[in-house]
Amino acid sequence: MSLDSEVSVSSSSGRDWFFPSPSFFRSSPSQYGRRFHTNSNTHSAPSSTYPSGIRHRRRVKFSRTPTTSSNEKPQISIVSDKPSAISKNNLNWLSQFGLQFALVTLTIVFLLLLLLRNTHLESQVNKLQGEILRLHACHQLDTLNVSSSTAHKSQDTHPCSCENFKRNLALFLSFMLLLIPLIIFKYIDYVSRSRLSENISEQVSLNKQIAYRVDVFLSVYPYAKPLVLLVATLLLIFLGGLTLFGVTTEDLGHCLWLSWTYVADSGNHASSEGIGPRLVAVSISFGGMLIFAMMLGLVSDAISEKFDSLRKGKSEVVEQNHTLILGWSDKLGSLLNQLAIANESLGGGTIAVMAERDKEDMELDIGKMEFDFKGTSVICRSGSPLILADLKKVSVSKARTIIVLAEDGNADQSDARALRTVLSLTGVKEGLRGHIVVEMSDLDNEVLVKLVGGDLVETVVAHDVIGRLMIQCARQPGLAQIWEDILGFENCEFYIKRWPQLDGMLFEDVLISFPAAIPCGIKVASYGGKIILNPDDSYVLQEGDEVLVIAEDDDTYAPAPLPMVRRGSLPKDFVYPKSPERILFCGWRRDMEDMITVLDASLAPDSELWMFNDVPEKEREKKLIDGGLDISRLENISLVNREGNAVIRRHLESLPLESFDSILILADESVEDSAIQADSRSLATLLLIRDIQARRLPYVAMASQTQGGNFSKGSWIGEMKQASDKTVIISEILDPRTKNLLSMSKISDYVLSNELVSMALAMVAEDRQINDVLEELFAEEGNEMHIRQADIYLREGEEMSFYEIMLRARQRREILIGYRLANAERAVINPPAKTGRRKWSLKDVFVVITEKE
Repeated sequence: MSLDSEVSVSSSSGRDWFFPSPSFFRSSPSQYGRRFHTNSNTHSAPSSTYPSGIRHRRRVKFSRTPTTSSNEKPQISIVSDKPSAISKNNLNWLSQFGLQFALVTLTIVFLLLLLLRNTHLESQVNKLQGEILRLHACHQLDTLNVSSSTAHKSQDTHPCSCENFKRNLALFLSFMLLLIPLIIFKYIDYVSRSRLSENISEQVSLNKQIAYRVDVFLSVYPYAKPLVLLVATLLLIFLGGLTLFGVTTEDLGHCLWLSWTYVADSGNHASSEGIGPRLVAVSISFGGMLIFAMMLGLVSDAISEKFDSLRKGKSEVVEQNHTLILGWSDKLGSLLNQLAIANESLGGGTIAVMAERDKEDMELDIGKMEFDFKGTSVICRSGSPLILADLKKVSVSKARTIIVLAEDGNADQSDARALRTVLSLTGVKEGLRGHIVVEMSDLDNEVLVKLVGGDLVETVVAHDVIGRLMIQCARQPGLAQIWEDILGFENCEFYIKRWPQLDGMLFEDVLISFPAAIPCGIKVASYGGKIILNPDDSYVLQEGDEVLVIAEDDDTYAPAPLPMVRRGSLPKDFVYPKSPERILFCGWRRDMEDMITVLDASLAPDSELWMFNDVPEKEREKKLIDGGLDISRLENISLVNREGNAVIRRHLESLPLESFDSILILADESVEDSAIQADSRSLATLLLIRDIQARRLPYVAMASQTQGGNFSKGSWIGEMKQASDKTVIISEILDPRTKNLLSMSKISDYVLSNELVSMALAMVAEDRQINDVLEELFAEEGNEMHIRQADIYLREGEEMSFYEIMLRARQRREILIGYRLANAERAVINPPAKTGRRKWSLKDVFVVITEKE
């Protein structure tokens, strides 16, 4: 039959055909070089079903549909006889499990054989012992005694057999306990594979889940590792003792003790005798070495972690009534110095510093500070003040004072961080015992911090305070040194205290009631504790009122009986008419608009303010307007803009430097983040200005000798010092080390901005009430500090006491707090002998607190 006929028959009858035919396979291989391969997923049919020589066969089913178009191809379905992949995996796993089961079976059989051998050996030993006893009895005892001993031996046979059973049981239990973990592990593996083969969806195997739980247990619980090690040690001692009890003749308690000695000291097993005891002893010693190695690792890790925690500042500070400083800046050194001086009277204190720096770096920087801590200890910790856990680490709830330092850099970002820090502090669950002192960079952001912190917060706007202080010092030379003495704790400072014995006394009498202090104001209880500076003489102290004084320390002054002071009269009523001034600003500060406003309120009409910096003029006007300054509303001053670099001589020579009444060299905004760079720029500008002035001034002005001048006429520094009589120059200094250069040259006055801010922060930290006093002294309205000439209060050569001059100053509504003699370099605040009389010169000056003019 031909192939076509077969196909037609197949289409009609529907039988299954095999392709290719058997004759195809019986033909020569060389004739048909191409083979037909089956699918890789199918299995070959058994060879017994088909003729020899046929290895693979594919069964092809043609479609049984009778009507098929000529263009359609017959559909072919391939039936595979190969088992599924899941069945193959199960078979592979069963083969592996069978091998493991065989190993376990062989181990158990080995143990049983070992037990049988042990039993046999013990029976042989018992027989030998019986023979020895029998032979010994034949020589020494008669037959009766031998029979009785034999009877006695037969009676003791039962206890000996019980003892052997116990030892065999102990040996069997010890080996079974060793096999139980292996069996459990294999069972877990079997369950995991079964779940993976049965479930189509992906699931985590059971052994991975258990391993994960173990990892979590060891990582979460701090005492998990020592506990696991302890359990492993006890288990090893128990298994070792149980095994020793099975292979030796000792009792169980002694075997447990021997097991412990093998674990503790691997050399103790050297005295073991016999193969069984030695094998067990070596195994126990090996396990003991592993356990002690792990124990040594845990102890080493714990010690390293503890030292690392101490090194990185992660341990908790357990202190009370300490001062907490949050943040790090250039002001920290001066702040620590002032706090150490304040704590000296108490025998020292504790200061905790937390910043986002490495603890070792902080301690290294603090160690380089050249001052004595006077018994005060400084503790450094690394952490963020925005994290409550880090705040708790430094005992923030028990701190007496919390100081938040401003960061160097952008003012808005620094104030925003200070605001978040205050929010974190107010969120402490335990509450805060002390108050918070926040250093602000911009006056406009002060309201937000006070709104968040409420009554807990005292703010010190450092940048604005320094700007106003520089204006005061420029118009009154020598005032910077006075502020440096009052704000710091080294000399005299402000204190507030209640004195009940002064109730009902006039403030005029209170002024001369303290031999070692100078009263400056009253904290009025009836006004809710408001502090009134320079009150009226007729004010009568009421119950609850407190007195604000300037004294050396809070325990160095007390009221005394009123002295007899002669009240005099002023020589004449001096009214100094204001004259127009010309002032130069070198540099640009963020609070330039505030300084201009203060100058406009204090200068006479037709005054000029020259601004010389490298900021373009159009950009200057925009910055001033954005800061809230309306240039059209300035009444007394007119602005003159000059663009240039203050460290380039030819730029400075374009200015009329010899015609200015005062020059302010500001720490430029572009370099204020680096104290060294800002001070270097200020010093260069100062030297250039003084040199230009000295060359432009007439020879007669340079030839006149000034008081205290020790320089020759031809020296460059002598010429600059002579030029300083014409113009007052105030330099803003950031680094305290730079002041030595200026104080030695005496060619300029200076304002230590960072140090003065640190002093103010320290004062407010020690007593938050002082912040109200400082705010009024630096504000646009209220009272301020002034330097007055002596001719206002006395005549030439007049002999008077300090109290008498104080009462004369009260006629001008001023409070006299100190003086500076004509031949002295520094002023004396709160002089000690206030009742002593002396002659005064008209060249002397007095320091007073008076209302702003």
